[in-house]
Amino acid sequence: MTDATDKVLQHGALQDMVARILAAAGSSTDEAQQVAANLVLANLSGHDSHGVGMLPRYLDAVRESGLVPNTRTRTTLDIGSMLALDGQRGYGQVVGAEAMAMGIERAKKHGSCIMTLGNAHHLGRIGHFAEMAVAQGLVSLHFVNVLSRPIVAPWGGADGRFGTNPCCIGIPLAGRAPFVLDFATSRVAQGKMRVAFNKGEQVAPGTLIDEFGKPTTNPGVVVEPQSNGLLGALLTFGEYKGYGMAVACELLGGALSGGGTWHHPPDTSARAVVNGMLTILIDPAHLGTQERFEQEAAAFVNWLQDGPVAPGTASVLLAGDPERAARVKRAQQGIAIDGQTWTELVAAGATVGVHLAD
Repeated sequence: MTDATDKVLQHGALQDMVARILAAAGSSTDEAQQVAANLVLANLSGHDSHGVGMLPRYLDAVRESGLVPNTRTRTTLDIGSMLALDGQRGYGQVVGAEAMAMGIERAKKHGSCIMTLGNAHHLGRIGHFAEMAVAQGLVSLHFVNVLSRPIVAPWGGADGRFGTNPCCIGIPLAGRAPFVLDFATSRVAQGKMRVAFNKGEQVAPGTLIDEFGKPTTNPGVVVEPQSNGLLGALLTFGEYKGYGMAVACELLGGALSGGGTWHHPPDTSARAVVNGMLTILIDPAHLGTQERFEQEAAAFVNWLQDGPVAPGTASVLLAGDPERAARVKRAQQGIAIDGQTWTELVAAGATVGVHLAD
């Protein structure tokens, strides 16, 4: 349900608008279109946290030189089945896709590829990269850390010590849509707190602690400094299990990639979001198990979905199904931009000479 201040735009018009702003901020036409398409796809997929609402922060990061337009990956190691890449603070939507294309090509040739990408600006929705892999028949695993502001508390801790550190797994399924599991190791993504804050909404209990380490449902505690200048923190999903996964993502995506881990006081004024990612790509055809893999995967998925459905539930879903359904719905009905986010987009555009109609 939208209110009178919300905007509803068709995805093509929204993409063109975002691309114009990115080009005015220094990106080439191709880069602007690629980043804009990625952001709008996140909105289409139902993940507004990773969509066009990120644009004002990107422009701030460009001005601070924490994000460098028109930058490509630098290869530091390439031995075929292993790649080490440096994103050089380029747009993550661009350097991430470039890295994935390199990894996919090598996995198809060698049967697998272990790839690290460090020092990339915000990679956005990691599921996008898994979708690139499964489209080529590959299994993909992604472990990502976030160097920005430490916004997630460790299990048993009372302040933020690391980022939302996403994990993603993509598995192709013969004859049907792929399994794409993409989740933050915090209970919810930081961007979802920004969206809730902009909408004036509270969030579910068990999601947040305030600046004193006490439970709260106010998303503002992780969006803007509180009265004492401190910030609250998100909690990990699944208590100590999610915390363990978050640490694994920091060590694999940050330390192993060479991109770095978080271990110093935050600079709350910096706007750049830097990611490191470990990606493992596997071609089932090279394992000699392709036929059995397809049969067993189909049998298991059918087994899941042939069972009884819980009261109040329409069907048993697989990871990736909600995003695909959202794309169909939003492509038809348009993408709703809440009033506060629209105001921020208008202001961001004006800083680079692009004036949007209110």
